[in-house]
Amino acid sequence: QVQLVESGGDSVQAGDSLRLSCKVSGDFYKLGVLGWYRQAPGQERELVADVAPFGRRNFGGHVRGRFTISRDELKKTTELQMNNLGPEDTGVYYCQAHIALWTNINEFVWYWGQGTQVTVSS
Repeated sequence: QVQLVESGGDSVQAGDSLRLSCKVSGDFYKLGVLGWYRQAPGQERELVADVAPFGRRNFGGHVRGRFTISRDELKKTTELQMNNLGPEDTGVYYCQAHIALWTNINEFVWYWGQGTQVTVSS
């Protein structure tokens, strides 16, 4: 059974930094793209950043230059470093993983974590 567990969410002041972590566990064939999404109250979930196995990265326009994303293949983790946070960064941050299971190694399936709350006060 695949599980994604996020950690690191907190309540901070504008200008502060936070680091979110996501651990992927379970028995699977391959780990593909890892990403972070944010959902603010009353809004749709949107991409914050993702990183592919060979390092290609994508960032949402609202975080470019402030956030970085990394991954550790051995530990099966991804981290989101968030700097110079503002109230607009408030929301629940979800980890997403693209995973191929042993039952079908040619098909990747998206998995989600439960989310971690980030609140930024002005």
